[in-house]
Amino acid sequence: MSRTDTATGRSASPYERALGGRITELHPTLQRYFASLPDGHVGRGEGVFDRAGSTHGWLRPVLWLLQPFGAVYAGAETAVPFRISNRLARGRVASERRFGFVRGEWIMRDSVGINRHGRLVDEVGAPAVVVASFDLDVRDGALLLTSRAVGIRVGRLRLRLPRVVAPVVRLREAFDERSGEQAVRVSIDAPVIGRIYEYRGRFRYRIEEVG
Repeated sequence: MSRTDTATGRSASPYERALGGRITELHPTLQRYFASLPDGHVGRGEGVFDRAGSTHGWLRPVLWLLQPFGAVYAGAETAVPFRISNRLARGRVASERRFGFVRGEWIMRDSVGINRHGRLVDEVGAPAVVVASFDLDVRDGALLLTSRAVGIRVGRLRLRLPRVVAPVVRLREAFDERSGEQAVRVSIDAPVIGRIYEYRGRFRYRIEEVG
């Protein structure tokens, strides 16, 4: 269930609800990015990922299974143009990222909400095949997310991965004053193996009225 800000009449975004008063510690541009969208508006951005995907060839058969769902990409490229759109509905932020890979456009979709424990949860894919809950922190005006639990959904199967084998997902969203762009980095690290997937780059973001 979404929570409504009685002062404005709008639904609070899941990030606002998870951060509480700490949202004011974010850089002003990030406060705007993670706050609720006005009714009838969408957030849009364009930029370039310096690197996106996984360089581990042995992992690609697994990634191929997830790629059609819009969860992860089974390959790796540099200097990848991308576009992002964010929409708020029923207290959840639904995001769509369009990657301009050499092999063709690939779309990643996810939906962020709050679970019954008040923790931020990201459901990745359409339908969701990867689900992760996160701990949040704010440092030097940047938002940091670190996964607390990771699970897999395949049909009716719901499997929470044990901590000893579960990968750790980390996100850092910051604002670069020199370039005037948002900088994002998402990494996935597996126990013993290390880095198995990432995307990082910069983009410019705006909020505009739909239609």
